[in-house]
Amino acid sequence: MHTNTIDANGMALPILGQGGWFMGDSPGKAGTEAQALRTGVALGLTLIDTAEIYGNGRSEALVGRAVRELPRESFQLVSKVHPENAGRQHIFQSCAASLKRLQTDYLDLYLLHWRGNVPLRETVACMEELVAQGKIRRWGVSNFDVEDMQELLETPGGENCAVDQVLYHLGSRGIEYALLPLLAARGIGVMAYCPLAQAGAVSRTGRGLLRHPLLTQTAAGYGATAAQLLLAFLWRRPGVMAIPKAASLEHVRENAAARELRISEEDWARLDAAFPPPDRRVPLDVE
Repeated sequence: MHTNTIDANGMALPILGQGGWFMGDSPGKAGTEAQALRTGVALGLTLIDTAEIYGNGRSEALVGRAVRELPRESFQLVSKVHPENAGRQHIFQSCAASLKRLQTDYLDLYLLHWRGNVPLRETVACMEELVAQGKIRRWGVSNFDVEDMQELLETPGGENCAVDQVLYHLGSRGIEYALLPLLAARGIGVMAYCPLAQAGAVSRTGRGLLRHPLLTQTAAGYGATAAQLLLAFLWRRPGVMAIPKAASLEHVRENAAARELRISEEDWARLDAAFPPPDRRVPLDVE
Protein backbone atom coordinates (compact mmCIF):
# COMPACT_ATOMS: atom_id res chain seq x y z
CA MET A 1 0.00 0.00 0.00
CA HIS A 2 1.54 3.30 -1.03
CA THR A 3 1.08 6.73 0.44
CA ASN A 4 0.74 9.91 -1.61
CA THR A 5 4.14 11.28 -0.60
CA ILE A 6 7.74 10.12 -0.43
CA ASP A 7 10.55 11.14 1.89
CA ALA A 8 13.39 12.51 -0.26
CA ASN A 9 16.21 12.84 2.27
CA GLY A 10 13.97 14.75 4.65
CA MET A 11 11.96 16.55 1.97
CA ALA A 12 8.32 15.54 1.45
CA LEU A 13 7.43 15.17 -2.23
CA PRO A 14 4.20 13.94 -3.85
CA ILE A 15 4.38 10.54 -5.53
CA LEU A 16 3.01 12.19 -8.65
CA GLY A 17 4.09 15.52 -10.09
CA GLN A 18 4.03 17.18 -13.50
CA GLY A 19 6.73 17.35 -16.14
CA GLY A 20 7.44 20.45 -18.21
CA TRP A 21 9.56 18.99 -21.02
CA PHE A 22 8.38 20.36 -24.41
CA MET A 23 5.86 22.66 -22.73
CA GLY A 24 5.84 26.22 -23.99
CA ASP A 25 7.20 25.29 -27.42
CA SER A 26 3.93 25.98 -29.23
CA PRO A 27 2.21 29.34 -28.58
CA GLY A 28 -1.08 27.91 -29.74
CA LYS A 29 -1.03 25.29 -26.98
CA ALA A 30 0.18 27.54 -24.18
CA GLY A 31 -3.27 28.26 -22.74
CA THR A 32 -4.24 24.59 -22.59
CA GLU A 33 -0.88 23.61 -21.11
CA ALA A 34 -1.11 26.28 -18.42
CA GLN A 35 -4.63 25.21 -17.54
CA ALA A 36 -3.50 21.58 -17.31
CA LEU A 37 -0.73 22.55 -14.88
CA ARG A 38 -3.14 24.49 -12.66
CA THR A 39 -5.63 21.64 -12.73
CA GLY A 40 -2.88 19.23 -11.77
CA VAL A 41 -1.98 21.32 -8.74
CA ALA A 42 -5.64 21.36 -7.70
CA LEU A 43 -5.70 17.55 -7.99
CA GLY A 44 -2.65 17.15 -5.76
CA LEU A 45 0.03 16.98 -8.46
CA THR A 46 1.74 19.85 -6.70
CA LEU A 47 5.31 19.41 -7.94
CA ILE A 48 6.15 20.88 -11.36
CA ASP A 49 9.45 20.05 -13.03
CA THR A 50 11.19 22.12 -15.69
CA ALA A 51 14.72 23.18 -16.72
CA GLU A 52 16.54 26.18 -18.09
CA ILE A 53 17.29 24.37 -21.36
CA TYR A 54 13.71 23.25 -22.03
CA GLY A 55 12.81 25.39 -25.01
CA ASN A 56 15.60 27.81 -24.08
CA GLY A 57 13.59 28.95 -21.08
CA ARG A 58 10.14 28.77 -22.70
CA SER A 59 9.04 25.93 -20.41
CA GLU A 60 10.01 27.88 -17.29
CA ALA A 61 8.20 30.95 -18.59
CA LEU A 62 5.03 28.96 -19.29
CA VAL A 63 5.13 27.37 -15.82
CA GLY A 64 5.61 30.81 -14.29
CA ARG A 65 2.58 32.19 -16.09
CA ALA A 66 0.51 29.14 -15.19
CA VAL A 67 1.03 29.31 -11.43
CA ARG A 68 1.56 33.00 -10.78
CA GLU A 69 -1.94 33.46 -9.34
CA LEU A 70 -1.72 30.40 -7.08
CA PRO A 71 -0.54 30.60 -3.47
CA ARG A 72 3.20 29.85 -3.57
CA GLU A 73 2.95 27.37 -0.71
CA SER A 74 0.44 25.30 -2.72
CA PHE A 75 3.00 23.95 -5.20
CA GLN A 76 6.67 22.97 -5.52
CA LEU A 77 8.90 24.16 -8.36
CA VAL A 78 11.85 22.14 -9.65
CA SER A 79 14.29 23.41 -12.25
CA LYS A 80 17.65 22.25 -13.54
CA VAL A 81 20.92 23.97 -14.29
CA HIS A 82 22.84 23.06 -17.44
CA PRO A 83 26.20 21.40 -16.65
CA GLU A 84 28.13 24.22 -18.35
CA ASN A 85 26.46 26.67 -15.95
CA ALA A 86 26.93 24.59 -12.81
CA GLY A 87 30.10 26.32 -11.58
CA ARG A 88 30.71 29.47 -9.59
CA GLN A 89 31.08 31.59 -12.71
CA HIS A 90 27.51 31.01 -13.97
CA ILE A 91 25.25 29.12 -11.55
CA PHE A 92 24.05 32.14 -9.59
CA GLN A 93 23.09 33.97 -12.77
CA SER A 94 21.41 30.83 -14.12
CA CYS A 95 19.40 30.41 -10.95
CA ALA A 96 18.39 34.08 -10.97
CA ALA A 97 17.26 33.81 -14.60
CA SER A 98 15.19 30.70 -13.81
CA LEU A 99 13.57 32.45 -10.86
CA LYS A 100 12.69 35.42 -13.04
CA ARG A 101 11.11 33.26 -15.76
CA LEU A 102 9.22 31.26 -13.13
CA GLN A 103 8.08 34.48 -11.41
CA THR A 104 9.08 33.24 -7.98
CA ASP A 105 11.54 34.09 -5.22
CA TYR A 106 12.76 30.55 -4.65
CA LEU A 107 12.92 27.04 -6.08
CA ASP A 108 11.92 24.07 -3.98
CA LEU A 109 14.49 21.93 -5.79
CA TYR A 110 17.40 22.83 -8.07
CA LEU A 111 19.03 19.97 -9.94
CA LEU A 112 22.28 19.52 -11.83
CA HIS A 113 20.85 18.37 -15.16
CA TRP A 114 23.61 15.89 -15.90
CA ARG A 115 27.26 15.38 -15.16
CA GLY A 116 29.58 17.89 -16.84
CA ASN A 117 33.14 19.20 -16.53
CA VAL A 118 32.60 21.37 -13.46
CA PRO A 119 33.95 19.54 -10.38
CA LEU A 120 31.20 18.21 -8.14
CA ARG A 121 32.85 19.86 -5.15
CA GLU A 122 32.34 23.28 -6.79
CA THR A 123 28.73 22.60 -7.81
CA VAL A 124 27.78 21.28 -4.38
CA ALA A 125 29.37 24.29 -2.67
CA CYS A 126 27.38 26.61 -4.93
CA MET A 127 24.16 24.70 -4.29
CA GLU A 128 24.72 25.03 -0.55
CA GLU A 129 25.27 28.77 -0.98
CA LEU A 130 21.99 29.06 -2.87
CA VAL A 131 20.25 27.27 -0.01
CA ALA A 132 21.83 29.67 2.49
CA GLN A 133 20.69 32.62 0.38
CA GLY A 134 17.11 31.34 0.33
CA LYS A 135 17.11 31.04 -3.46
CA ILE A 136 16.53 27.28 -3.30
CA ARG A 137 15.20 25.05 -0.53
CA ARG A 138 16.99 21.86 -1.52
CA TRP A 139 19.11 20.57 -4.38
CA GLY A 140 19.63 17.34 -6.23
CA VAL A 141 20.99 15.77 -9.40
CA SER A 142 19.71 14.22 -12.60
CA ASN A 143 21.01 11.37 -14.76
CA PHE A 144 23.53 10.28 -12.11
CA ASP A 145 24.49 6.60 -12.15
CA VAL A 146 26.06 4.61 -9.32
CA GLU A 147 29.63 5.88 -9.71
CA ASP A 148 28.42 9.48 -10.01
CA MET A 149 26.36 9.14 -6.84
CA GLN A 150 29.21 7.51 -4.95
CA GLU A 151 31.51 10.39 -5.85
CA LEU A 152 28.82 12.91 -4.94
CA LEU A 153 28.26 11.31 -1.54
CA GLU A 154 32.00 11.48 -0.83
CA THR A 155 31.98 15.22 -1.65
CA PRO A 156 31.61 17.67 1.25
CA GLY A 157 27.92 18.53 1.45
CA GLY A 158 26.98 15.76 -0.95
CA GLU A 159 24.96 14.03 1.75
CA ASN A 160 22.39 16.83 1.38
CA CYS A 161 21.33 15.67 -2.08
CA ALA A 162 17.55 15.20 -2.02
CA VAL A 163 16.82 13.41 -5.31
CA ASP A 164 18.29 11.79 -8.39
CA GLN A 165 16.05 12.36 -11.40
CA VAL A 166 16.47 9.44 -13.81
CA LEU A 167 14.70 7.64 -16.62
CA TYR A 168 12.61 4.87 -15.11
CA HIS A 169 9.58 2.95 -16.36
CA LEU A 170 8.44 -0.63 -16.84
CA GLY A 171 10.43 -0.93 -20.07
CA SER A 172 13.59 0.55 -18.55
CA ARG A 173 14.33 -1.06 -15.19
CA GLY A 174 18.12 -0.91 -15.12
CA ILE A 175 18.26 1.29 -12.02
CA GLU A 176 16.72 -1.49 -9.94
CA TYR A 177 19.93 -3.54 -9.84
CA ALA A 178 22.35 -1.14 -8.14
CA LEU A 179 21.32 2.51 -8.33
CA LEU A 180 17.92 2.20 -6.69
CA PRO A 181 19.29 0.25 -3.70
CA LEU A 182 22.09 2.81 -3.26
CA LEU A 183 19.66 5.72 -3.27
CA ALA A 184 17.27 3.93 -0.92
CA ALA A 185 20.07 3.20 1.53
CA ARG A 186 20.93 6.90 1.69
CA GLY A 187 17.32 8.06 1.79
CA ILE A 188 17.63 9.89 -1.54
CA GLY A 189 14.43 10.12 -3.56
CA VAL A 190 14.04 8.86 -7.11
CA MET A 191 12.26 11.23 -9.50
CA ALA A 192 11.27 9.17 -12.54
CA TYR A 193 11.18 11.14 -15.79
CA CYS A 194 9.48 9.81 -18.92
CA PRO A 195 7.50 7.37 -16.72
CA LEU A 196 5.13 6.84 -19.63
CA ALA A 197 8.02 6.38 -22.08
CA GLN A 198 6.98 9.60 -23.85
CA ALA A 199 3.65 7.92 -24.61
CA GLY A 200 5.60 5.13 -26.27
CA ALA A 201 6.00 7.16 -29.44
CA VAL A 202 9.51 8.57 -29.77
CA SER A 203 11.02 6.84 -26.74
CA ARG A 204 13.93 4.55 -27.56
CA THR A 205 13.36 2.50 -24.41
CA GLY A 206 9.58 2.34 -24.49
CA ARG A 207 8.51 2.21 -28.11
CA GLY A 208 5.07 0.65 -28.32
CA LEU A 209 4.87 0.13 -24.55
CA LEU A 210 1.43 1.69 -24.16
CA ARG A 211 0.06 -0.65 -26.81
CA HIS A 212 1.56 -3.83 -25.37
CA PRO A 213 -1.29 -6.39 -25.13
CA LEU A 214 -0.41 -7.50 -21.60
CA LEU A 215 -0.44 -3.91 -20.35
CA THR A 216 -3.69 -2.97 -22.05
CA GLN A 217 -5.41 -6.20 -20.97
CA THR A 218 -4.20 -5.99 -17.38
CA ALA A 219 -5.17 -2.34 -17.10
CA ALA A 220 -8.61 -3.01 -18.58
CA GLY A 221 -9.24 -5.54 -15.82
CA TYR A 222 -9.03 -2.68 -13.34
CA GLY A 223 -10.99 -0.24 -15.45
CA ALA A 224 -7.76 1.65 -16.05
CA THR A 225 -5.52 2.64 -18.93
CA ALA A 226 -2.07 1.35 -19.77
CA ALA A 227 -0.65 4.75 -18.85
CA GLN A 228 -2.18 4.52 -15.38
CA LEU A 229 -0.74 1.03 -14.96
CA LEU A 230 2.73 2.32 -15.90
CA LEU A 231 2.45 4.97 -13.20
CA ALA A 232 1.27 2.45 -10.62
CA PHE A 233 4.33 0.33 -11.41
CA LEU A 234 6.62 3.05 -10.05
CA TRP A 235 4.88 3.18 -6.67
CA ARG A 236 5.59 -0.45 -5.90
CA ARG A 237 8.80 0.83 -4.32
CA PRO A 238 9.08 3.44 -1.58
CA GLY A 239 11.02 6.59 -2.36
CA VAL A 240 9.99 6.77 -6.03
CA MET A 241 7.90 9.56 -7.56
CA ALA A 242 6.97 10.29 -11.18
CA ILE A 243 6.77 13.46 -13.26
CA PRO A 244 4.72 12.65 -16.38
CA LYS A 245 3.93 15.47 -18.77
CA ALA A 246 0.21 16.11 -19.21
CA ALA A 247 -0.56 18.93 -21.61
CA SER A 248 -4.34 18.45 -21.57
CA LEU A 249 -7.02 18.34 -18.88
CA GLU A 250 -7.94 14.80 -19.92
CA HIS A 251 -4.43 13.50 -19.41
CA VAL A 252 -3.78 15.29 -16.13
CA ARG A 253 -7.01 13.87 -14.70
CA GLU A 254 -6.09 10.42 -15.98
CA ASN A 255 -2.68 10.66 -14.33
CA ALA A 256 -4.14 11.85 -11.03
CA ALA A 257 -6.61 8.96 -10.94
CA ALA A 258 -3.74 6.46 -11.24
CA ARG A 259 -2.94 7.03 -7.56
CA GLU A 260 -6.05 5.04 -6.66
CA LEU A 261 -4.96 1.90 -8.54
CA ARG A 262 -4.18 -1.18 -6.49
CA ILE A 263 -2.75 -4.03 -8.59
CA SER A 264 -2.66 -7.63 -7.37
CA GLU A 265 0.65 -9.40 -6.80
CA GLU A 266 -0.40 -11.99 -9.37
CA ASP A 267 -0.73 -9.34 -12.06
CA TRP A 268 2.58 -7.75 -11.06
CA ALA A 269 4.22 -11.18 -11.36
CA ARG A 270 2.90 -11.54 -14.90
CA LEU A 271 4.23 -8.10 -15.81
CA ASP A 272 7.59 -8.89 -14.21
CA ALA A 273 7.83 -12.01 -16.34
CA ALA A 274 7.15 -9.99 -19.49
CA PHE A 275 9.37 -7.07 -18.45
CA PRO A 276 11.93 -8.69 -16.16
CA PRO A 277 14.01 -6.70 -13.70
CA PRO A 278 17.77 -6.63 -14.45
CA ASP A 279 20.03 -9.43 -13.26
CA ARG A 280 23.22 -7.41 -13.79
CA ARG A 281 24.48 -3.83 -14.00
CA VAL A 282 23.49 -2.04 -17.19
CA PRO A 283 24.31 1.54 -18.28
CA LEU A 284 21.89 4.21 -17.14
CA ASP A 285 19.23 4.84 -19.77
CA VAL A 286 18.85 8.44 -20.90
CA GLU A 287 16.23 9.94 -23.21
